[in-house]
Amino acid sequence: MIEINWLAFVQVFIAALIAAVLVVGFYALGLRMLVRAGRAPVVAPAEFTDAITVISEKEARRAEKAAAKAAKRSPLTTGQKRLALVAAYASFAVCAAAVLGGLLLIVFNH
Repeated sequence: MIEINWLAFVQVFIAALIAAVLVVGFYALGLRMLVRAGRAPVVAPAEFTDAITVISEKEARRAEKAAAKAAKRSPLTTGQKRLALVAAYASFAVCAAAVLGGLLLIVFNH
């Protein structure tokens, strides 16, 4: 007869839910702080052999130009932009720490 420890199941479910919310939340906060700091991430189009390119080079240049224009219009002072950039990197560090902590729990908790 197989017995299921439902309390352990609920604990793992709650821990996974909290970890997912934290990682996604801090990643979104980090991206938002990058934009506030005037460093909007612009991704170059990917070239695939048998796939459709996500955006063209013209669209990528337009996005870079729009990001540069938005950075010039920013009402933030230099210090505020620097603080937003530090907050963005701290948010990404929290994401990395959460993922690394989860991996360490998996590897060393046996």
